Amino acid sequence: MADMIKITLTKSVIGASPAQRRVVKALGLRKMQHAVEMPDTPQTRGAVEKVRHLLTVEKA
Repeated sequence: MADMIKITLTKSVIGASPAQRRVVKALGLRKMQHAVEMPDTPQTRGAVEKVRHLLTVEKA
Protein backbone atom coordinates (compact mmCIF):
# COMPACT_ATOMS: atom_id res chain seq x y z
CA MET A 1 0.00 0.00 0.00
CA ALA A 2 1.26 3.47 -0.87
CA ASP A 3 2.14 6.01 1.79
CA MET A 4 -0.74 8.26 2.76
CA ILE A 5 -0.76 12.01 3.34
CA LYS A 6 -3.28 14.03 5.32
CA ILE A 7 -4.38 17.22 3.54
CA THR A 8 -6.19 19.92 5.52
CA LEU A 9 -7.77 23.08 4.08
CA THR A 10 -6.48 25.80 6.41
CA LYS A 11 -7.31 28.94 4.44
CA SER A 12 -10.45 30.06 2.66
CA VAL A 13 -10.90 29.77 -1.10
CA ILE A 14 -12.84 33.04 -1.25
CA GLY A 15 -9.93 34.97 -2.81
CA ALA A 16 -8.67 32.04 -4.90
CA SER A 17 -8.95 31.81 -8.67
CA PRO A 18 -11.58 29.52 -10.20
CA ALA A 19 -8.86 27.05 -11.22
CA GLN A 20 -7.60 26.86 -7.64
CA ARG A 21 -11.14 26.33 -6.36
CA ARG A 22 -11.52 23.40 -8.76
CA VAL A 23 -8.26 21.85 -7.50
CA VAL A 24 -9.44 22.13 -3.88
CA LYS A 25 -12.75 20.54 -4.82
CA ALA A 26 -10.98 17.77 -6.77
CA LEU A 27 -8.93 16.97 -3.66
CA GLY A 28 -12.23 16.37 -1.84
CA LEU A 29 -12.01 19.36 0.48
CA ARG A 30 -15.25 21.17 1.26
CA LYS A 31 -14.88 23.51 4.24
CA MET A 32 -12.06 25.06 6.20
CA GLN A 33 -10.39 22.63 8.61
CA HIS A 34 -11.77 19.69 6.58
CA ALA A 35 -9.13 17.00 6.16
CA VAL A 36 -8.77 14.07 3.79
CA GLU A 37 -6.26 11.25 3.51
CA MET A 38 -4.96 10.51 0.04
CA PRO A 39 -2.21 8.30 -1.38
CA ASP A 40 1.14 10.03 -1.76
CA THR A 41 1.40 9.89 -5.56
CA PRO A 42 2.90 12.35 -8.06
CA GLN A 43 -0.63 13.29 -9.17
CA THR A 44 -1.73 14.16 -5.64
CA ARG A 45 1.51 16.04 -4.95
CA GLY A 46 1.03 18.06 -8.15
CA ALA A 47 -2.49 19.09 -7.15
CA VAL A 48 -1.29 20.01 -3.65
CA GLU A 49 1.52 22.12 -5.14
CA LYS A 50 -1.01 24.20 -7.12
CA VAL A 51 -2.79 25.33 -3.92
CA ARG A 52 -0.05 24.84 -1.30
CA HIS A 53 -0.75 28.30 0.18
CA LEU A 54 -4.25 27.12 1.20
CA LEU A 55 -3.33 23.71 2.62
CA THR A 56 -1.44 21.94 5.37
CA VAL A 57 0.07 18.59 4.40
CA GLU A 58 1.43 15.96 6.78
CA LYS A 59 2.19 12.24 6.74
CA ALA A 60 -0.78 10.11 7.79
